Amino acid sequence: MAGKRQKIENRKLGTQRARAKNLVPPKQGVNTMKTATLKKKTDQRPTRILSINPFTEEVMKKFPLMSMVELNGQVGESRAAYLKWRQVPVADRAALMKRLAEVLRSEKRRYAELITSEMGKPIREALAEVEKCAVLADYYAANAEQFLRPEEIRTEAKKSYVMYQPLGIVLAVMPWNFPFWQAFRFAVPALLAGNVALLKHASNVPQSAMAIEEAFTKAGLPANVFKTVLIDVPETLRLIDDDLVDAVSLTGSNRAGEEIGAHAGRRIKKVVLELGGSDPYLVLDDADVEKAGRTAANARMINTGQSCIAAKRFIVMESVAEEFVKHFVARLREMKLGDPMDETTDIGTVARQDILDNLKEQLRDAKAKGARVLDAGHLFTKGLFFAPRVVLRTKPDMKVLTEEVFGPIAPIIVVKSEDEAVRVANATQFGLGASVWSRNTDRAEKVASQIEAGTVTINDMVKSDPRLPFGGVKKSGVGREMSHHGLLEFVNVKTVVVRE
Repeated sequence: MAGKRQKIENRKLGTQRARAKNLVPPKQGVNTMKTATLKKKTDQRPTRILSINPFTEEVMKKFPLMSMVELNGQVGESRAAYLKWRQVPVADRAALMKRLAEVLRSEKRRYAELITSEMGKPIREALAEVEKCAVLADYYAANAEQFLRPEEIRTEAKKSYVMYQPLGIVLAVMPWNFPFWQAFRFAVPALLAGNVALLKHASNVPQSAMAIEEAFTKAGLPANVFKTVLIDVPETLRLIDDDLVDAVSLTGSNRAGEEIGAHAGRRIKKVVLELGGSDPYLVLDDADVEKAGRTAANARMINTGQSCIAAKRFIVMESVAEEFVKHFVARLREMKLGDPMDETTDIGTVARQDILDNLKEQLRDAKAKGARVLDAGHLFTKGLFFAPRVVLRTKPDMKVLTEEVFGPIAPIIVVKSEDEAVRVANATQFGLGASVWSRNTDRAEKVASQIEAGTVTINDMVKSDPRLPFGGVKKSGVGREMSHHGLLEFVNVKTVVVRE
């Protein structure tokens, strides 16, 4: 059995190395037309990507996109690395992840400044992001052997057990909003399971993408176990269509999830999708309203509101709505909007011009439909800034409620009852995270059980934690990241039965 598997892997390796030399054409069939179309359009596509500072709006660095030959060559090298890496004992892989945590901490300031300069996150949050990646690496280094240990199951056979084996090359398509965290929370468990990774990062954070590869290299991982590839969308899809990768992990928009999911589905590839959210934040009539209001502002403004798990719809019972708004707005006005590199800044820039334009359109739509808009008194004249706004008198058809709002806009919905609060919370295509506020935790847990979401927190904002599974339902995605659930997403759960 092992010999047969080795032959299959060697065949894959030989084919991919041949493709690197343009000796073997792509597979024929349903994908040929797609690949041919992409080749025809190659000359029309951009040949480089830019790293632009959203605060100064200056181009910091330019990167050439990889050619098809370069990409195919890298796939071949990754396949060769996988055949060796999967044989490395889990304990030895874990030791390298422990070293990775040390690298992240020793380079934390440099990595954080890179994150902030590329996507505008306040430097305090960028530092916390890098530290969180180190905590994740420590967690998996300490627990991977236990998570991957074969599980014996009693049956009538002499022996029955389940073992966990890697899938191969996993393609990671990652977003810009948490450029280090999203990549590391995928890569660390996937690599510990024995896979190798190709990272296709968002096009506006190429320096962060290269720095992530650098961190793995400094930690001592073998060459090509983790590689960043600077490619565009058509080449990303070709990796899936031409069977150059074995599984895909995407964190991104719903549109990206639909496209990646469709391509992976056609090739019967394992896929994990962590997509958008419109997280409800329910404040019941027995909540600690001051704490709920102030925490709500923090929950909305994390990463300048550019987070899939940021609180996005504030559903407040009528009897406490006025007090909630008072504390919410007061906290917003305490926050400092400004230079993301300033240690005292709370709210930085949005990452790109198109995000800024979309926020303006969502706010315009709300005003046109009768909303009352409160601003938090912030003003900044340069950079891609959007001052926080609170939207009152909301209506169900407003874009601030029907779309994911990726920035500092906070719509407040007033409801009359607990049942209505649950109904409104679930009246969305998304189901990522939610918060419920009540002094009666039994009541809050009952409400939480009715919320259609992957994570519900009670009397706190939603945060991801390496020890807990993270992911969504409905159009917020499929699969889970982190904890042992996340590590086992990219393995073959193999059953072995031994009879006399």
